[in-house]
Amino acid sequence: MANQIFFACLMLTTGIGIPVMAALSATLGTKYGSPAFAASVLFLVALSISLAFLFAVEGGLKPVTKTSLPFYFYLGGVFVAFYVLSVTWVAPQFGVGNAVAFVLLGQIISMAAIDQFGLLGAAMHAITFQRSIGLILMSVGVFLAIRHG
Repeated sequence: MANQIFFACLMLTTGIGIPVMAALSATLGTKYGSPAFAASVLFLVALSISLAFLFAVEGGLKPVTKTSLPFYFYLGGVFVAFYVLSVTWVAPQFGVGNAVAFVLLGQIISMAAIDQFGLLGAAMHAITFQRSIGLILMSVGVFLAIRHG
């Protein structure tokens, strides 16, 4: 149970960080006049932190064993880059709230499909009636949150 609370708090903090990161990167992109440059700076900072974590917490590189994972398991970085570049470019014009709200809607749709079918190696969690209602309410909430007036 303690792990579940820790995981929930960690993911809540992560969720809080997404719009903060969107606002920071959007401003950085606007000030530098280049969303791509701003994203590159963010990736450099992220790489530095990831490497520091790798060596400080995990003790450095471990021997790599050959694995037969399909190539698409290595494409997560494409989605990270797509998100950062998209939000850095779109948020100044569309608004951070609107941009992140539609990202959230995409996450709701994607997580439901991944869980329902156990896609990409994830554990299957069927979409029950109760879960369907929750997903619908979350989706309606996204639209209500961005509605102006």
